[in-house]
Amino acid sequence: MIKKCLKAFYIGLILLLLYAPILLLAVYSFNSVNTIGTWGSFSFTHYIKLFTDEAILEMIGNTVVLAVSAAILSTILGTAGAMGIYYSRKKAKTLMNGANQIPIINAEIVTALALAITFVAVGLEKSFFTLLMGHMVICTPFVVLSVMPKLKQMDNSLYEAALDLGASPAKALFKVVLPQIVPGIVSGFMLAITLSLDDYIITSYTKPSTFNTISTYVYNATTKGNAHTAVTLSSFWALTTIIFVIILAVVLFANITGLKNKKKEAHE
Repeated sequence: MIKKCLKAFYIGLILLLLYAPILLLAVYSFNSVNTIGTWGSFSFTHYIKLFTDEAILEMIGNTVVLAVSAAILSTILGTAGAMGIYYSRKKAKTLMNGANQIPIINAEIVTALALAITFVAVGLEKSFFTLLMGHMVICTPFVVLSVMPKLKQMDNSLYEAALDLGASPAKALFKVVLPQIVPGIVSGFMLAITLSLDDYIITSYTKPSTFNTISTYVYNATTKGNAHTAVTLSSFWALTTIIFVIILAVVLFANITGLKNKKKEAHE
C-alpha cells in the first residue's frame, strides 16, 4: 500500500512539474491584465486579441502552412526512404541507416549553420523554399524511424503472393505494403508536424526576413520587443491554451479509440 502511494505521489509530482507552467498560462489567459502574478478580472481579452490581430493571424497561418507542407513532403520522402532502406542489401542498409541518423544525433545548430552556408554557396537566397528544405531535413529522418518498425512487422509473404497472382509491383505496393504500414506513416506525419511547429534554430537560419513563425515571433517579442509585440505577447497565453487543449483532445481520442478496438478484438 505504501509503495502504491509513493508511486502515485511520484507520478503526480512529475506531471505537476511538467504541466504546471502550461496550466499557469491557461489560467492567466482568462485574466484581463497583461501581467502574470496580477489578477484583474475574468476576461476573454487575450482570446479576442488573438483572433483579431492581423500580424498574429498571419504568423499562425505561416506556421501552419509551413508545418503541414514540411510534414507532407517529409512523410512522402521518409516513407519512400524507409522502404528503400528496408529492401536494400545488408551493407547498403547499414550505411543508409547511419546516414539517416546523422541529422537526429547532430546538434541542430550545426545542421542549421550547414544549411545556411550551403544555400549561400549555391546562390539560393533565403525564401520559403529554403525554409521548407530546412524543415524537411530535420523531419524526414524521424518519419523513416517511424515507418521502419512497421515494415519489419509486416508479412512479406503477402507482397510476394500479390506478385504471384499477377499484380504489378506498383499495385502490390499500394494495395498490400502501404496498408500494412499506415500506422507508422501517420505517426511519422504527426511527429513531423510537431517538430516543424516547435523548431526555432533551423527556422531562424533559413527563413526570409519577412516570414515569421510562432517560435521566431515569440523570440523577437521577448528579446527585441517593440510596442506591438509587447502588447500582443499576452495573446500567446491564449494560443498556448488552445494548442494544449487540441493536443489533449487528440491524445484522449486516440487512446479511447485504441481501447475500444482492443476490446472489440478481444470479444472477437
